[in-house]
Amino acid sequence: MRRLPVLTALTAVAATLALTACTDASSGSGSTATGDTPSVESFDPSTIAKDDAIAAMLPADVVEAGTLKVGTNATYAPAEFIADDGKTIVGYDVDLAKAIGAVLGLDVEVETADFAAIIPAIGSKYDIGVSGFTITPERLSEVDMISYFRAGESFAVAKGNPKDVDPSDVCGLSIAVQTGTVEDEALDGLMADCEAAGKPDITPLRYTSQADVTTNLVGGKADVMYADSQVVAYAVAQTGGQIETIGDIFADSLHGIAIAKSDTALTQAVQAAVQKLMDDSDYTAILDAWGNTSGAVTTAELNPAVS
Repeated sequence: MRRLPVLTALTAVAATLALTACTDASSGSGSTATGDTPSVESFDPSTIAKDDAIAAMLPADVVEAGTLKVGTNATYAPAEFIADDGKTIVGYDVDLAKAIGAVLGLDVEVETADFAAIIPAIGSKYDIGVSGFTITPERLSEVDMISYFRAGESFAVAKGNPKDVDPSDVCGLSIAVQTGTVEDEALDGLMADCEAAGKPDITPLRYTSQADVTTNLVGGKADVMYADSQVVAYAVAQTGGQIETIGDIFADSLHGIAIAKSDTALTQAVQAAVQKLMDDSDYTAILDAWGNTSGAVTTAELNPAVS
């Protein structure tokens, strides 16, 4: 796991939390740059043609049903959240699920559920789970997982970095975070690191919504915004480039599509469909629409080695 030098003194507990920064869809870090439920044009699956060879890999029961049932937790923009109409589930995870269905020649039914309840229901209630699941050894013991995204944590500053922020040393700066997030907890560790090193104190700016975090960065009250990497990337897009990411993504991990271990044929078909979307650039087009091409990977790997 990669960390910036200033993070070296964080506790093991904080490190563990960082690994799950993007796995708990109820963490509240899904608010967006300009509002909690932005209106974004979702992906149109009619632009993708069915691949007969890949569709032929599907198990008979799924073909007969004609529908791919997808479990998600729609509280985590821009991956999955409820649109302004109060009912439509949108996000890059949702668009990816629709694209997979298009390749397989299936309708797609996306249902929101409690985050912790999705994986136990894979193979019974849901065919697949797509909800920002970090691939972990524990989850790999329960389900098969196909990698499709890499996310972590990152910093953002005002466009052009007018305060000349060095991401490897944020001591002495005002840092905005959303309360209740992993970054909120990690900020305490950053503050302790600066104090222990005898460096200027960090001024913490804590807000209940990510929209307020971003607004205060744009307005100049905060020097730095600290959030999940996909949330930061989306904020950059939503503000029209008034802010920019600085430094590399850190505490990063792979996200995976969850499928029951007993569904070997379905797993192979979904893996092939995701790889085709990657190879045909439809996958990157989906991520680009949500400002998150920085999280793109090139291989839909089955059960990648993780620690």
